[in-house]
Amino acid sequence: MSPRTPARRLRLGLPRRMFSQVLLMQVTIAAGVAVLATGLFLAPLGQQLDAQAMRRALAIAQTTAAQPQIAEDFRTSRPTPDGPVQREAERIRRASGAEYVVVMNLRGVRWSHTDPARIGGVVSTDPSRALAGEEVMGIDSGTLGRSARGKVPLRDGDGRIIGAVSVGIEYNSVRAKLVHAIPGLFAYAGAALAIGALAAYLISRRVQRQTRDLAFSDISALLSEREAMLHGIKEGVVALDRTGRVRLLNDEARRLLGIGEEAVGRPLDEALGSGRTTDVLAGRVTGTDLLTVRGPRVLVANRMPTDDGGAVATLRDRTELERIGRELDSTRGLIDALRAQDHEHANRMHTLLGLLELEMYEDAVEFVGEVVGDHRVTAEQVTEKVHDPLLAALLVGKSTVAAERGVALWVSDRTLLPDRLIDPRGLVTVLGNLVDNALDAVGGTAHARVEVELRAEGRTAVLRVRDTGPGIPADRRELIFTDGWSTKQPPAHGKRGIGLSLVHRLADRQGGSVRVGEAEGGGAEFTVVLPEALAEEPSRGPAAGPAAAVGDPVRPQRAPGGSLPREPPR
Repeated sequence: MSPRTPARRLRLGLPRRMFSQVLLMQVTIAAGVAVLATGLFLAPLGQQLDAQAMRRALAIAQTTAAQPQIAEDFRTSRPTPDGPVQREAERIRRASGAEYVVVMNLRGVRWSHTDPARIGGVVSTDPSRALAGEEVMGIDSGTLGRSARGKVPLRDGDGRIIGAVSVGIEYNSVRAKLVHAIPGLFAYAGAALAIGALAAYLISRRVQRQTRDLAFSDISALLSEREAMLHGIKEGVVALDRTGRVRLLNDEARRLLGIGEEAVGRPLDEALGSGRTTDVLAGRVTGTDLLTVRGPRVLVANRMPTDDGGAVATLRDRTELERIGRELDSTRGLIDALRAQDHEHANRMHTLLGLLELEMYEDAVEFVGEVVGDHRVTAEQVTEKVHDPLLAALLVGKSTVAAERGVALWVSDRTLLPDRLIDPRGLVTVLGNLVDNALDAVGGTAHARVEVELRAEGRTAVLRVRDTGPGIPADRRELIFTDGWSTKQPPAHGKRGIGLSLVHRLADRQGGSVRVGEAEGGGAEFTVVLPEALAEEPSRGPAAGPAAAVGDPVRPQRAPGGSLPREPPR
């Protein structure tokens, strides 16, 4: 069977767009309110008109009964169509606009009526309450139809009740007044409805612009997608309002910044505290891909303002990337050193081959011994002073890199660090960054030298790195520990300004300190103090071994072939 296009069904119900839905709902509400208000106004209006007609009828009856001539004529005349009571009642009826003015005796016999033929007959409604002395108002139906009536007793000169006066106001006139008021009332209601519809249209247009003409279902879907996206991506997202308060945090942002959901609604400075991370997110530091350090993490931040005066900042974790980049820089340095070592190894082999061909066997043995001894001496000088294997390996590797760059790397005669470090990897990070910065600072200078001092004072580790470089001006010694601050060109893998910031963070985390000053003879001197960095010293025993010679530099002794030691300690 060939596929057929399904017929489109006519969809009934609310329109899909938010603008149309909001407009329709507001107009419906306005129309409902207008109809309700009109009904609520008409209901008491009819009652008010009825009460007004009854009071008018009662007032006419009271005025008629209060005239002494009516009572006198009523006593002295008979109920005839041309009698004085009929004439006076008709005069009052015409003057007041009443439907009828009836004067009756105690038995309910009429002395006056609009229809003269009914004079002398008994009234059709009960007059007993008026004849008993009460004033009565009501809506009744009589011989002339439905009317608003007022009945009062008729008294003689001595105050005795001799009859009653009944006055009626045609009820059709009351209804006519109500009907006459309805068009005007509907006109006011229509005007109010028109104004409400116009206001609803303007509000709906504003809603349409602000929601970009989306449907309610689209907005609901967007909110669901936003929640899934924000909490699913591996980048931190921080949204701020125009006052700098945190409006939104996704899961990754809370993890990277180390804060919880309680930060939402609080000012950024209060939620994060002072520091470069806060300045970057608040926009006080401008730029793209700004580096900052938060706790142990290196973050890259970007900030984008929003139309409402707020901003959205994104955070990426570059901790592993920075670590790999630093390892890549170290690897490149080692590769360069290995290339030089390979070149020098070829020179040694050629020298050894020449000595053997010249049958200078003793010189050949001495040459090989010097080469092998240089490797051993370099490693021994370090391991005798630094007992931790990670730090010792780091210093041996850095000495090789320093030698290839024409820099003498010395281990101070005061260095003595036992193998009791609680966090040797953290100290490796601190020492590695300081030595790398020192090597960069003295690179290309005459008589370049870097001196490293590591010692233990109880459970406190003291690390000091001096160099013979240009030093750091006093006004910049606080800035160098700021995230992203650097005077050097960035490497290929990213940006600089992280190493010293990490050193500062690691020292702070362990309750220590880091400071920079001027070394003797010029250059910079960095001092890091880490309390509680070493474990408790075990019970004393025999000395571990002879101390290294005072003042021995970790400086490779060049053999006749100009070689440098390369192998790490075994």
